[in-house]
Amino acid sequence: MKRIPVGVAAVSLLAAAAAGCGDTGDDSGGGGGKSGGTLTVFAAASLTETFTALGKAFEGSHPGVKVKFNFGGSSTLAQQITQGAPADVFAAASPATMKTVTDGGDADGTPQVFARNRLVIAVPKDDPGKVGKPSDLSRSGLKVVLCAVQVPCGAAAEKALAAAKVAVKPVSREQDVKAVLTKVRLGEADAGLVYRTDARAAGGQVKGIEFAESAQAVNDYPIARVAKAPQAALAGEFVRLVLSPQGRATLTGAGFEAP
Repeated sequence: MKRIPVGVAAVSLLAAAAAGCGDTGDDSGGGGGKSGGTLTVFAAASLTETFTALGKAFEGSHPGVKVKFNFGGSSTLAQQITQGAPADVFAAASPATMKTVTDGGDADGTPQVFARNRLVIAVPKDDPGKVGKPSDLSRSGLKVVLCAVQVPCGAAAEKALAAAKVAVKPVSREQDVKAVLTKVRLGEADAGLVYRTDARAAGGQVKGIEFAESAQAVNDYPIARVAKAPQAALAGEFVRLVLSPQGRATLTGAGFEAP
């Protein structure tokens, strides 16, 4: 299995990234027609780097507006929204976690898929466990970390490992993909399954190993404005930015696949 070095993905922060997002259409709610305000975006942990970049671009084209992010496991974020946490936009790492929000009547309109992502095997840069393929993950004594099964990266890991016919007993299951990556980066684990984009974002601190079976567990990422969003107009504009060609360029530059 070929080991592919990973580097820090270049993320373009063009001021024109939100140029096509000025039309608010029929959007209504707090912030519409006003300069200023705080837009609150709940987003999957794997979107941290790309959405932070898009948030800065959005702020640049909306003077006085502050974009506040809550990054975490999609299942946890969905639960927070259904329990009434104030949010304007929700971007999930799987349709299943978005469904929790739509089933609760907490999504405004039909969520739209804006990106796709797949898993790689992440190992520390010095690769002490000598991992090169999925079957190595079942080796006795190897410390493997996976996401919890209820979050998208954990569900995808279960599918990918099943496709590879590999049984893994992880030393821990984490609540989001960044926690898995951190344990690998710090050498607390010999390997972990993370998204391709997270391995790239870690730069030379980890190595990402592609494996064919990850194609059986590609995750679609949907986005939606939250029903009763405090900043409904701005929320609609941010969603359009993510779906725009400029938003897609930022995402694909970080390693996401187009839907």
